[in-house]
Amino acid sequence: MKNLFQTWGKWIRRGFKTMLVMTILAIIVMTGLLSYVIWLGPPSLVTDQNTIYYGRDGNIIGEDQGETDRYWVGIDEIPEVMTEATIAIEDHRFYDHFGFDVKRIASAIITDLKAMKKVEGASTITQQYARNLYLSHEKSWKRKFHEALYAVRLEVFYTKEEILQGYLNTIYYGHGAYGIEAASRHYFDKSVEDITLEEAAMLAGIPKGPTYYSPLVDLDKAHDRQAQVLAQMNTHGYIDEDAEVAAAQKTLNFNETKEEVKADVAPYFQDTVIQEAQGILKLNREEIEAGGYHIYTTLDEEHQQRLEENVAEHIADDSEIEAGGMVMDKSGAVTALIGGRDYEKSQYNRALQNNRSVGSTIKPFLYYAALQHGYSPVTELVSEPTTFEQKDGEAYHPSNYNGYYAKKPITMAQALALSDNIYAVKTNMDIGPDELVDTLHTFGVEGDLPAVPSLALGTAGISLYDMMTGYTRLLNGSGDVTGHTITKITDRLGHVLYEYSPDIEEKNEIDPDRAFMVTHMMTGMFDTNLNGYMNVTGSSIANQLTHLYGGKSGTTETDSWMIGFSPDYTAGIWTGYDKNRELKTPVDEVFAKNVWANLMEDIHEDQALTTFSPSDGVEGVYIDPESGLLASPQCPKQRLIYMREEDVPKKTCDDHEGSDDQEIEDNLKKDPWFKEVVDWFF
Repeated sequence: MKNLFQTWGKWIRRGFKTMLVMTILAIIVMTGLLSYVIWLGPPSLVTDQNTIYYGRDGNIIGEDQGETDRYWVGIDEIPEVMTEATIAIEDHRFYDHFGFDVKRIASAIITDLKAMKKVEGASTITQQYARNLYLSHEKSWKRKFHEALYAVRLEVFYTKEEILQGYLNTIYYGHGAYGIEAASRHYFDKSVEDITLEEAAMLAGIPKGPTYYSPLVDLDKAHDRQAQVLAQMNTHGYIDEDAEVAAAQKTLNFNETKEEVKADVAPYFQDTVIQEAQGILKLNREEIEAGGYHIYTTLDEEHQQRLEENVAEHIADDSEIEAGGMVMDKSGAVTALIGGRDYEKSQYNRALQNNRSVGSTIKPFLYYAALQHGYSPVTELVSEPTTFEQKDGEAYHPSNYNGYYAKKPITMAQALALSDNIYAVKTNMDIGPDELVDTLHTFGVEGDLPAVPSLALGTAGISLYDMMTGYTRLLNGSGDVTGHTITKITDRLGHVLYEYSPDIEEKNEIDPDRAFMVTHMMTGMFDTNLNGYMNVTGSSIANQLTHLYGGKSGTTETDSWMIGFSPDYTAGIWTGYDKNRELKTPVDEVFAKNVWANLMEDIHEDQALTTFSPSDGVEGVYIDPESGLLASPQCPKQRLIYMREEDVPKKTCDDHEGSDDQEIEDNLKKDPWFKEVVDWFF
């Protein structure tokens, strides 16, 4: 007996030592595993989600997605009946375990052993989330190990609410719908926040077998599964028996057509937004489209509609001529944009990607530069045929429109209003073409520009987007303004990743006084008081305008431009043929002006009349347009011009013998027979 007790004691001691060693080893392993998990850090919860775009008024203007529809909603946006139904059927001890339900695992093992096959699962919500978020669904021990590791990491670094939120936003509900919001929209055509108890029970039953339990595939099986979910909710105290019975008996209305959101609002604008977002977030297009971002844009849907309608109204459907257009407010925010007449036919964005000869629209920047070199709005140069010698020794022979010349001195203000080419090239040669290049860069025009005499006539290729930024800087008298389409970007949880603000740290090289002088001179293209050897370039549309605008048109053999502004908005229109084909008829040359005029009137239809506010360093005086001297009461034509105090003429005009009326009439007679008809019709 003594030996028996000794033997038992020996085995007890050995057993105790073994248990102690195993416990120590388990503690070491668990400590090591926990340390490893902490060292790895929190796993990312990011997965593909729909990126949503908002207009200026907060309305959704479009959505992008990856391979499937995905949306992310916060846990506070998901009704309790949905979270309770999910927990009841999938993991009723969710709040009591650390990623693994030991009781459920033991029960599943016993059940499987009795049946000699796998008949019961034991995965918790945390494990399912880990599997769906990070791993493949292959059946291997390696996958199970990584799943367990991810599950532990989730439990260590995230709250139960964060895990449940992630699970509900990533689990598959069938028919391409990942996440509860996509599922709710797909099955019931409503947001999850409007889900009822019976609908929640139906949705909660689907993930176990999305094909098997989908009500759109087999309604009877789906109802059986719904009843099981409701019973579990009753068992675990989420609902009472009356609620269970009532919910099971209610008829559900299913949406059998999958919701599709088309990016049909301002598609060229949306492409521009994505391009801008790529630069901001340093991501490629695919990562942005499936990143679940909320991108708040500057689009004004009313402006966009008016822009599209005016282009469609003025250009015939069967015409091959193309158009690019844009509206920008004083802050640089793009409120409307088209890159072509039909996005379905061509996604090429002619507002951004098209570097075309800008013609005379470049002249305001030239005269801004000249004002720094001793020029003023009343500086006179002779308008007559002139030959210029270039650096390479070649002769340059620019000409005015239709060969018209004043053949006498004209002021800068009148030269700009009439778009006199000789005055422009003389000015460019006088101050040096490099000055114009530097000025264009200051106003936001990118790229290499040729410092040649002809640059004064817009022979360089520049995009409409850059020209619009330049004109808006001119309007503001500030270099802080940058064209932009995005005001804010948030992630799917609402965290702000980017918010637009002017680059006030950048040195502002634009002189507000010179900018205002040019801005006000640009109103002269609509002022018939500046008519000279020919009419001002805006005379054909001046009678359509009811607000104060400044602007400049430009025409080359291949391109027609009109860019101008009110005190609040800048608008620009380009028309021309792709591949630099020449404009076919005079009609092709008038589209840009007419679209611009109607667009600006539409935008300002309900706005009060406003004026341009002078900068502090300029003085407004009335000038006789012919002589460039101070206007006297006898002057038949007077023009308000702003200039520096030291540039104000000291003399008053006192000579008005003769007039240019006969010269204008003679010049008009030189026009082709159909010019007056074209001007009247358009």
